[in-house]
Amino acid sequence: MKIADLITWFEAWANPAWCESWDNCGWQIEPGVLQEKARVLVCLTPTLAVMQEAIAENANLIFAHHPLIFNPLKSLRTGEAIAEMVRLAFTHNIGIYTAHTNFDQVQDGTADVLAQILKLKEVTPIELTQAGLGYGRVGLLEPFLTLQELLATIQTRLSPPNLIFSPTADLQETISRVAVLGGSGASYISAVAKTGAQAYLTSDCKFHQFQESRDRNLILIDAGHYATERPACDRLVQKFQSLNLDWVQLSQKDEDFRQFFA
Repeated sequence: MKIADLITWFEAWANPAWCESWDNCGWQIEPGVLQEKARVLVCLTPTLAVMQEAIAENANLIFAHHPLIFNPLKSLRTGEAIAEMVRLAFTHNIGIYTAHTNFDQVQDGTADVLAQILKLKEVTPIELTQAGLGYGRVGLLEPFLTLQELLATIQTRLSPPNLIFSPTADLQETISRVAVLGGSGASYISAVAKTGAQAYLTSDCKFHQFQESRDRNLILIDAGHYATERPACDRLVQKFQSLNLDWVQLSQKDEDFRQFFA
């Protein structure tokens, strides 16, 4: 499959026109690779380490969730990471394509994969954007779990380096309804509370957002940005593999930019 055909297939599923006005979805760098057979390296974040991996693997497309170019650039200068990414992309003929908030909304996107990992049933979006699409997911646990069991399940299935949750008096509380949203989801706390969810799995939550959740009787669980979004990248590789591409692989150089001192 040519890169142009792969992008056409993907955009029929997760149209970049669905991305938010503040976002930057679609082509970040296209150095003239559209008619080449697709050799794809999938990653969460396009970094210099991922670019070097793509060069070593003779890939011609980095397919990322996070945009390389998020804010308008005022200059490109030697020694800057984005400038070096651009230089290497054109030197080695490697395109960079991003699927961000459009990918968040769709079936088998970031939120949907999290819901599947927790095996939620009767799943609906937290916030509907259009028919069948939306941000986040909320559904039922079957069987129900205690909060302690739910936290242990998240730890086992997502392997976050640090799992943070709201103050609670009872780890043995039975949890039946859970909401999930990969990446930065604290702005949806109010919407989640209206769904009747008892617990909300997301990331990038601040101190007072845990307070807000407690005041709304919602258990907020922060598993970190990387841990909550990386699984969707793995699912994307599986979907690409079904297309019989020349080569596709999940990046081994993708990074969680946070470390925790034991």
